[in-house]
Amino acid sequence: MKYDQINNELFKKNRAKFTAQMKPKSIAIFNSNDIYPISADSTMPFQQHRDILYLSGVDQEESILLLFPDAIDKKNREILFVRETNEHIAIWEGAKLDKEQATAVSGIETVHWLTEFDKVFFSLMTESEIIYFNTNEHYRQSVETQTREDRFILKCKRDFPGHQVAKSNPILQQIRGVKEQEEIALIQHACDITEKGFRRILKFLKPGVWEYELEAEYLHEFIRNRSKGFAYTPILASGNNANVLHYIENNNQCKDGDLILMDVGAEYANYASDMTRSIPVNGKFTKRQRQVYESVLRVKNEATNMLVPGTDWAEYHVEVGKLMTSELLGLGLLDKEDVQKENKDWPAYKKYFMHGTSHHMGLDTHDYGALKTPMKSNMVFTVEPGIYIPDEKMGIRLEDDVVIMEKGAPFNLMRNIPIEIDEIEDLMNS
Repeated sequence: MKYDQINNELFKKNRAKFTAQMKPKSIAIFNSNDIYPISADSTMPFQQHRDILYLSGVDQEESILLLFPDAIDKKNREILFVRETNEHIAIWEGAKLDKEQATAVSGIETVHWLTEFDKVFFSLMTESEIIYFNTNEHYRQSVETQTREDRFILKCKRDFPGHQVAKSNPILQQIRGVKEQEEIALIQHACDITEKGFRRILKFLKPGVWEYELEAEYLHEFIRNRSKGFAYTPILASGNNANVLHYIENNNQCKDGDLILMDVGAEYANYASDMTRSIPVNGKFTKRQRQVYESVLRVKNEATNMLVPGTDWAEYHVEVGKLMTSELLGLGLLDKEDVQKENKDWPAYKKYFMHGTSHHMGLDTHDYGALKTPMKSNMVFTVEPGIYIPDEKMGIRLEDDVVIMEKGAPFNLMRNIPIEIDEIEDLMNS
């Protein structure tokens, strides 16, 4: 791993929050992700399952975390299973965690080799009545591949049909959504790396540059700052490409007079950042580009101030829609008749701003977190309004990551990333 080891006190706190909500005589199991094949002997780079990472800090394939707060023997209340390392593995793949290192990373005293899992698990299942399965119930999930977790669940149901079943996901949605200070610091670090990438781009961008060259500049800056790279597939959309919300080809040339919408973010220690900026290719906004940009910025700033404890996520989006409607009327993109005749299920502003304004941020770019209950302090949200005008070959979105504070306005983790028009123009032309 490129990042500095995280203090295991974070993972101890995370486990304590999870086990406090477990039912009596229950076991919870968390599996690492598979390494996914591409073809022949090629594989995709390993990405750890965020739940086992959140609870243990172990960033290694073929790992299992077992939590059993009511185990008769205290040493079995937290167990980590890791792949046994040896000289052959060390030569070909690099050294894996030994038992002492696994304890140092996780704070878990009882560590077994993975080969011992079936025997230990069977013994502990004879003491338990309930097993927590870790299913993916994120509101945006769209998984077609059978995962390591899926295979474990199928085997467990077959081998232990007498056990009751519970779900870990509702607990994780609650506790992962509210960040510890250590997590906020890691997200801040990812945002700081993103800032370095953006400032690099402000000096590099000019007419004739290709979108993929910008992608390469970002990646270079991210990796040289100990990030693995992008937290998600980057969007570098010049001109009319900005009106394709998930444009990821990044293969067009940036032209004089166009804006480029850049939705990029660095990861650090598996924590994400999520930034969007829209800047002029030639370093100077036109009058119309400036008008639309300032409208988006006003909506972003006003929406940010709504993110306080007690805010309802669904109602928040309704209020942001009202702000956007006002701005679109001012820009001449909507008229009063459009608003009066709008479909309440798809308001008039949706023609130019069709996506949501905010989502949870953390270990996942679209992170776990409660959305049907009031917002709480230490939740981290994006704020990302946009206006998309295909007829004018212009799409503008602005996005920052903010922490909900117990009192006062949210804390902007991207406060140092230039966003005001004058500052952007000055930096691009200095």
